[in-house]
Amino acid sequence: MSLLLLIVAAYLLGSIPFAIVTSKLFGLQDPRQYGSGNPGATNVLRSGNKAAAALTLLGDSLKGWFAVWLAMRLGFEPGEAALAGLAAFLGHVFTIFLRFNGGKGVATALGVLAGVDARIAIFSAIIWLMIAYTTRYSSAAALAAAIAAPLASLHFVGPGMATGVLAAMSAMLIWRHKENIARLRAGTEGRIGGKKKDAGNAN
Repeated sequence: MSLLLLIVAAYLLGSIPFAIVTSKLFGLQDPRQYGSGNPGATNVLRSGNKAAAALTLLGDSLKGWFAVWLAMRLGFEPGEAALAGLAAFLGHVFTIFLRFNGGKGVATALGVLAGVDARIAIFSAIIWLMIAYTTRYSSAAALAAAIAAPLASLHFVGPGMATGVLAAMSAMLIWRHKENIARLRAGTEGRIGGKKKDAGNAN
């Protein structure tokens, strides 16, 4: 398989909108119609259905992990496998199945980190949990984890293509949270546990 074909396949995999699929399976309202309008796990949680949110989180994470894992199994170099993960992440963020309007990419990014090196994912997840627990802002936790991920990659993997790709993914994730950043500064960002009327989503 060529690298280009791998990237295209990873993008299509990442484009699967698990928030929409899961909501339909559970008979829930389309997550684009409430809360932040974002098709991600955090917004599905605003429906009140924790099982649906957990399944969405799992699906979004696994597609990022699987893209990297498959690339490695096919014999691609770690940096190229990270590129496949980035393609899956971009597929989630700009999904072709929703007219290129996808989620924020936090769960998929975590899956990519796990595929590249589980230690990076664990470190980033700990940062996310710490910030989420202390602030109750999912978006703030996501931003902190995005900053931590490439630093963790430098420590565990070292400088190179893979770390550069993860840094690019983190930059894109932060950019996707620009509206959340504005709401955080204004004090109007929705907190974890908020209902459908709340705005602001990290995934």
